[in-house]
Amino acid sequence: MDYRERAKLNQDKSMRIKHMAFAVKSVDEALLNFQSFLAVSDKTEKVIWEKADTKVAIFFINDIEFQLCESLKEDGRFTKWIEKYGEGLHHICYEVDNINKVLEHAKSNNAKLRICEACNVYGSHAHPEGFVAFLDNEAAGTEIEFMQVYNDEELKKYKITGI
Repeated sequence: MDYRERAKLNQDKSMRIKHMAFAVKSVDEALLNFQSFLAVSDKTEKVIWEKADTKVAIFFINDIEFQLCESLKEDGRFTKWIEKYGEGLHHICYEVDNINKVLEHAKSNNAKLRICEACNVYGSHAHPEGFVAFLDNEAAGTEIEFMQVYNDEELKKYKITGI
């Protein structure tokens, strides 16, 4: 058995990559690069998330969602990140089965919660796609977001729109 097969034996299947968000100066320019070099569809749409003051292009490569994120304000979240680290991977959102369990584990290992800048809330809270929470800690220089995606009943209950 090689190292890849052994690594699979140790994986936590209750956690998956939901999306990877990249901080970019220009969504238009970054998207052109992904379209040119990785054959991303030229039909990829760009949208404005008003609550977050962010312009975003979302596309999938296989089953992984990619988000190209451009702050629309000079002091925006992604602008600050770029000033500190340069353009690139900003955060990975991990889809989890039980967000409270994951947060308790992280906090028991000295993790601290970070405020959701779009909602001004710490810890798990309702968001358009599910319950989300952010850590103030990074893993390998990348921010961590957790999301427990809504089931059908929760989707009807929360009906949250806009990011």
